Amino acid sequence: MRTQPHEYTASYVPDDPETALKFAVQHHQGDRVQIIEGNIEPSSRPWGDERTTDKIRNQIASAVSKLGCASGSGDLDLPGSSNWYVPDLAVVPRELAKGGGALLPDQTLLVVEITSDSNGDTDRIVKRRRYAEYGAPLYLLVDRQERTCTLYAAPGPLGYTKSDGPHPFGTPITLPEPFGLELDTSDF
Repeated sequence: MRTQPHEYTASYVPDDPETALKFAVQHHQGDRVQIIEGNIEPSSRPWGDERTTDKIRNQIASAVSKLGCASGSGDLDLPGSSNWYVPDLAVVPRELAKGGGALLPDQTLLVVEITSDSNGDTDRIVKRRRYAEYGAPLYLLVDRQERTCTLYAAPGPLGYTKSDGPHPFGTPITLPEPFGLELDTSDF
């Protein structure tokens, strides 16, 4: 069952601002963008973030494959809000990844955001709250400025009710079932 704070319908009023904003982002020519609390922001990432994403992807690849999932940075829609996220990494069931549209946070198994100087507070505060509100079961925050990792779990309408961290880089992070593995954070 999906956990959504607002009723989602396939039809919108033509002049609905949420629909217009999300349509513009989906049909934007050029750099990839996301919508954070109604603001359109580029989602380009520095090479350090890409390197960290690759390290995580490589460590979880076997579990992702065994689960019949895919990992990547596809679009996540947060219906009923002015948000359209492009996470640094998300793990989703392979069948859902076949489609061309955005997924919902509650359709993920894991969402990972890696902070950079320009988006640290957005990832620490705004996205953490919204991912919980929209039911993303696990949210891993890799804070490159603070050099820490925190895993959030048990989402609810007021935020995540469990957290493991912040742990300094080098401290292993246990990704619970369905992953059941320890993430090496020493080279983030």
